[in-house]
Amino acid sequence: MQDAEQQIDRLREQIRQHDYRYYVLNDPALSDYEYDQLMNRLIQLEKAHPELMTPDSPTQRVGGEPTSQFPAITHDVPMLSLGNTYSQEELNDFEKRLQNLLPDETVEYVAELKFDGIAVSLVYRDGLLVQAATRGDGIQGDDITANIRTIRSIPLSLMRQEHPGRGKSAQGGHPADIEVRGEVFMPRKAFAKLNQKQLANDEKPFANARNATAGSLKLQDPKMTAARPLHFFAYFIRVLGTGNNAGGIRPAHLENLHLLRELGLPVSRHVALCRSIWDVVDFCNTWEEKRDELPFEIDGVVIKVNSLRQQEQLGSTAKSPRWAIAYKFKAKQATTLLRKIHLQVGRTGTVTPVAELEPVFLAGSTISRATLHNEDEIRRKDIREGDSVLIEKGGDVIPKVVKVIEEKRPPETRRFEMPVRCPVCSGPLVRAEGESAVRCENIACPAQVHRRIEHFAARGAMDIEGLGNALILQLVESRLIEDYADLYTLKKEDAAALERMGEKSAQNLIHAIQESKSRPLDRVVFAIGIRYVGSTVASILADHCGSMDALIGASRSELDAIDGVGPTISESIGHFFAQEHNIVVIDKLRAAGIRMSGERKAKKSGIFDGCSFVLTGTLDRMTRQAASELIESEGGKVTSSVSKNTSYVLVGQNPGSKYQKAQDLGVSLIDEDTFISMLEKSKKRPFPKDSQLAIEI
Repeated sequence: MQDAEQQIDRLREQIRQHDYRYYVLNDPALSDYEYDQLMNRLIQLEKAHPELMTPDSPTQRVGGEPTSQFPAITHDVPMLSLGNTYSQEELNDFEKRLQNLLPDETVEYVAELKFDGIAVSLVYRDGLLVQAATRGDGIQGDDITANIRTIRSIPLSLMRQEHPGRGKSAQGGHPADIEVRGEVFMPRKAFAKLNQKQLANDEKPFANARNATAGSLKLQDPKMTAARPLHFFAYFIRVLGTGNNAGGIRPAHLENLHLLRELGLPVSRHVALCRSIWDVVDFCNTWEEKRDELPFEIDGVVIKVNSLRQQEQLGSTAKSPRWAIAYKFKAKQATTLLRKIHLQVGRTGTVTPVAELEPVFLAGSTISRATLHNEDEIRRKDIREGDSVLIEKGGDVIPKVVKVIEEKRPPETRRFEMPVRCPVCSGPLVRAEGESAVRCENIACPAQVHRRIEHFAARGAMDIEGLGNALILQLVESRLIEDYADLYTLKKEDAAALERMGEKSAQNLIHAIQESKSRPLDRVVFAIGIRYVGSTVASILADHCGSMDALIGASRSELDAIDGVGPTISESIGHFFAQEHNIVVIDKLRAAGIRMSGERKAKKSGIFDGCSFVLTGTLDRMTRQAASELIESEGGKVTSSVSKNTSYVLVGQNPGSKYQKAQDLGVSLIDEDTFISMLEKSKKRPFPKDSQLAIEI
């Protein structure tokens, strides 16, 4: 037994050392075959002596059972987002702000590559990895510990001994209880191989490496995540408590990157200490030109103040740290051939023209389609089938056609004309006066049926777990369902007979469908898919009417009078319920036991009595839903559109057109800090960091 224990300990340390050399030092000392031999020997010994198994053994990376959900984890310190810059002038402005806040002080910067992946938080206790979470909304993320353990570049335990080129590590005064933050990503070659595998298995390829990474981290079975080629770079460390943390954090960010590497965590080597903002600009320009030479995707550079003392002095806003900023690279462009203009029919019948392109590699993924938005956009740019076009990724994500290369246009091309019939059902296409969108008004159109069911089952609506796009297509194409109400008469044996289903999957689907019957009225109103009725308007309608029957029977004038509704929405509601087919579907939902009434919310009183709010953009310290609940708890109301009667527009990051409309109408604009300050003055106590506790302030 003693001999086996010594062999196991020796093998574990050998494997950890070789992982460290491979992932951290980039200096492998073994071939893959030799490494596998060590691992196989360890597996055999642990099987023979299960009593010697430990959770940080290299063999225990895939030990979790499949899960149907990822519990929420609250971040002790919020994972803030960074402000963005796009030019040298904006970097200069960043430096001026720092000089104003730190007069008479010299500021050094650390410039790092901005990886195009998924931010995660790792917690080590007594040197062992015990928790991993996604960034989420910055306040709360999802518990993905089991999946993170499968990533071989992430150590299950911190380094605790001598290792190549570094001498003593965590044994000699390094913190053992820490939080590490970093980015999980998928290298370019690995992503290409994964997509080849997807195509070989007759499965849909991933749009880009970031999407593949996000999907891999949320797979329900850790064994499937382990098969995905994920990698990790660390860029932040924080000490937790004081117990085993002698040595603590070093006084400069760059030194802490070295500390992370000493603890056994992989850190990018493309980092520079910059004495001036000009050095930062040089680093940004260099990597914008050389980004394609890297084995992974980047979309910019992150610039941080090096001194932790200065970082603490500068502090943060509710949105982002004042001591760091991101420099975003310009969108990449490429030229390709536009083969055909294809028409895509959406949930509400909107027909969107899409360009089918000669496939071209751009910013990390192969582009074969790009949106053309609408008929007016095609005419404005005079886009034709057969044209050579310049395309780019807007924000490095959504492909779009920038312009036509007219000198390459073949003489036989013709101007595009929008057809008068739906490409799916051949029903008439209609364009309302004053609108750019063309619509198919046949609600039985198969394309609309599929999209409507997809919307009905979505998380913000009836939240039917497991009912994804591919399965909906199978159900519709096999004629098992013709509308979303038919879901509630679906039989387990019919679902089990579908491709890639089975008894257990079918049973889980039927259970999820039945469970959705208990959703509240406002979710049902949102789910049925009335044009212009989003989740906020659905909540207003459910609260005002109290039942589906009352909503159906409400007159246009009654609906117009509801704050937050107005004539456009009331007309859409009237049009929806005037169609006999829709009433038939709602009757089927009622017969299936779907909740068709709800309790009206008691009117609350507070500092926002008589005030109406519109929300736009992304908030940092809470979700928009949480902000809406806070407003309503203080006697206010939340509406979906800005008017002269709006009291406040609460503005988050990347606000939409509502921001401009509020400015045009002279409506008061407030940011999240001002909103929280108003709440704190009312309650005479600070606002809690946890967004889930926001309603309790």
